[in-house]
Amino acid sequence: MEVSKEYAVQMHGITKLFGTFRALDNVNLDVKKGSIHAILGENGAGKSTLMNVLYGLYQADAGEIYLNGEKVVIKNPNVAIEHGIGMVHQHFMLVDNFTVTQNIILGTEVTSRFGVLDMKKAREEILNIVKKYGLEVDPDAKIEDISVGMQQRVEILKALYRGAEILILDEPTAVLTPQEIEELISIMHSLIEDGKTIIIITHKLKEIKASSDVCTIIRRGQYIDTVPVADVDEEELATKMVGHAVKLVVDKTPAKPGDVVFEIDHLTVKDDRGLEAVKDLSLKVRKGEIVGIAGVDGNGQKELVEAITCLTRSESGTIKINGTEIQNTTPRNVIEHKVSTIHEDRQRRGLVLPFTVAENMVIEKYRTPEFKRHGMQNREKAQEYTKKLIQDYDIRPAGCENQPVRGLSGGNQQKVIIAREVSNDPDLLIAVQPTRGLDVGAIEYVHKTLVRERDAGKAILLISLELDEVMNVSDTIDVIYDGTIVAEYKQGEVDENTIGLLMAGGKQNENAVQNT
Repeated sequence: MEVSKEYAVQMHGITKLFGTFRALDNVNLDVKKGSIHAILGENGAGKSTLMNVLYGLYQADAGEIYLNGEKVVIKNPNVAIEHGIGMVHQHFMLVDNFTVTQNIILGTEVTSRFGVLDMKKAREEILNIVKKYGLEVDPDAKIEDISVGMQQRVEILKALYRGAEILILDEPTAVLTPQEIEELISIMHSLIEDGKTIIIITHKLKEIKASSDVCTIIRRGQYIDTVPVADVDEEELATKMVGHAVKLVVDKTPAKPGDVVFEIDHLTVKDDRGLEAVKDLSLKVRKGEIVGIAGVDGNGQKELVEAITCLTRSESGTIKINGTEIQNTTPRNVIEHKVSTIHEDRQRRGLVLPFTVAENMVIEKYRTPEFKRHGMQNREKAQEYTKKLIQDYDIRPAGCENQPVRGLSGGNQQKVIIAREVSNDPDLLIAVQPTRGLDVGAIEYVHKTLVRERDAGKAILLISLELDEVMNVSDTIDVIYDGTIVAEYKQGEVDENTIGLLMAGGKQNENAVQNT
């Protein structure tokens, strides 16, 4: 393929093997200078692997990389940074109790001629970048005290501070509100106007349309196509990505709620700092109903889930499943009361990373007679059970039941958790960010699964930062702000802008009804 200086990045014939698994197979990528170039693909398609090769975290087994028309060898991230490449990872790499400035200069500290940190000079440089690109971050704030959206800006600032001309953004809108997404896209465009080049990995087709100039599609480690975004619609992009037509709107019949299965009454929970994160919160979920909680990250969702699952104690109030109080007991007691949870943090809460896929799949039921033999775990039964779930949920690579789960992509790790929790046949399924990091095909499958479980009479509590997801999947929408439910709507009663306003602490619309 032709090499040209009009391209900031050219990756030709990139192949990457992990043992016998071919994660990338002769993939090509050509990114023009001053453009926003999206990379689209299913979970495990190789998108992040390709960018990790560009950033020097992985070494390709074959292929060549050109920057501005010149061949380069990127052995590690330090070399990538020297070449003007910056990467903002999906999971931020920040020190919570450091300030914004301390995080940005970490590893590239500015010192005076006496070897003393020159924080004043560093702060001034950061403020100049903030002003230039409209990033609006307080350089003196601690990371633990700012929103997720602001933390992402800090990661972008960190890359720009190190001189990045090519910026890689891995799933940048996964935890942002609609307003924050608009602000991020605006920031991206201001970076482009200044001559930067942006490569964005995302599953969100609407945001590709809103932000990007060109899109490259990868499927199962192979290059499929590169298209001008203006020339294709969301449905075409989805079809190219998964290889078949995908429904982008949740197809479901109206709910027929039954008796109350799950009830929270005047619950108060404190966070790690001893401050009230959940404040006098009440809600109900009925049989055959999906109740979605919409809210900006950091408004008590984490503490609410931890209190329900008994990972933390509640200060006051009750949590009942089928009329039985379960608050302040044990996680095992919660599971035994037929509550299944898809936790937000799949690596810390959802999985035991050194364990195999099969061990993770039966971790909540290994004590049951089905998976025991002579007092020991029946490994053959666990593997047989896991093989079926791998097939049913399209977990990749196939035949991974005996591999450590840490070796799977983030999206496939999420599928392991969803398969395990749904197959437990719960009365209440708590789904926290259930489609985070999943491609549109997998998202469609998860949404169908939630609706199927609802139609089978399950009670489902959906907690998601994806407003589209809450709006489309939920039968009832509860808005959480500052640790309490501020409004409740039935599906179809409210628009996205009103919900977004309430999520940000705006005035409640008169048509909202209180949770009863």
